[in-house]
Amino acid sequence: MDLPMQTETVTLAPFEAHHLDGALALSRAAGWAHRREDWKMIWSISEGRVALAGDRVVGTALMTPFGNTCSAINMIIVDESQRGRGLGRQLTSAVIELAGDRECRLTATSDGLPLYEKLGFVATHQVVRHQGIVGQVDTPENIGWIRPDDALPATKALDRAAFGADRDALHDALAKEGPFAVVRNGDNIVAFAATRSFGIGEVVGPVVAENAEQARDLIAFILSGKEGRFVRIDIPEQSGLSSLLEGWGLPHEGGVVAMARGATGGSQTPEVRTFVLASQALG
Repeated sequence: MDLPMQTETVTLAPFEAHHLDGALALSRAAGWAHRREDWKMIWSISEGRVALAGDRVVGTALMTPFGNTCSAINMIIVDESQRGRGLGRQLTSAVIELAGDRECRLTATSDGLPLYEKLGFVATHQVVRHQGIVGQVDTPENIGWIRPDDALPATKALDRAAFGADRDALHDALAKEGPFAVVRNGDNIVAFAATRSFGIGEVVGPVVAENAEQARDLIAFILSGKEGRFVRIDIPEQSGLSSLLEGWGLPHEGGVVAMARGATGGSQTPEVRTFVLASQALG
């Protein structure tokens, strides 16, 4: 698809591995914290489109499928020189088409809200970003690390119940980043948290638990080993964790609006909830 853009023609093409460096340059120019490794992780479990002006990447969008029922629309960036010409809408529409019949979820800034509403997305809740240098955090005694290979069957099942869709590919990717922290009831894993390198520091998430106390202990366990390091945590506003995170050195530094398109209306399993997102891009 060719889009006339004043002095140059912009073409939409499949997002392939050799476009990652161009995508990284775009996100850096936009002030995003993502490293190439962060881009590659999301790209590896997604399909996408890039906008090309010649060989130069001037726009990106990804669709991350979660089984056959749900997807995340993410990593939507348009080069500053190309904004205001409808390219963001073209890219977003292209990856929505890739999603097929799946429900589409995304997070939007205030600038992006009007576009996404026109494309059929409806706001569902607020997502709050906390980040900063971790202070002193006491280590709870009821949490432990577990090797990813041993944790994956349980973490995938818990996440599927909380998120409402199959994110097995995401968990396989997270397992390559390090161990999971877990809460056990006897021999059963009943809550978990993941952590990985991201941007200029680290990110905690997802955190799936039966209640806020388990979520608090999982986060505290991870943060207790990261004093003096930069950590980011994205939470649903209704999680009730903001004041706790601020007390641990992670102030509230903005947020986004979670939106959905084609939602089935099914409710989450009440036994478990998502207290911390894997990321704003992935939910």
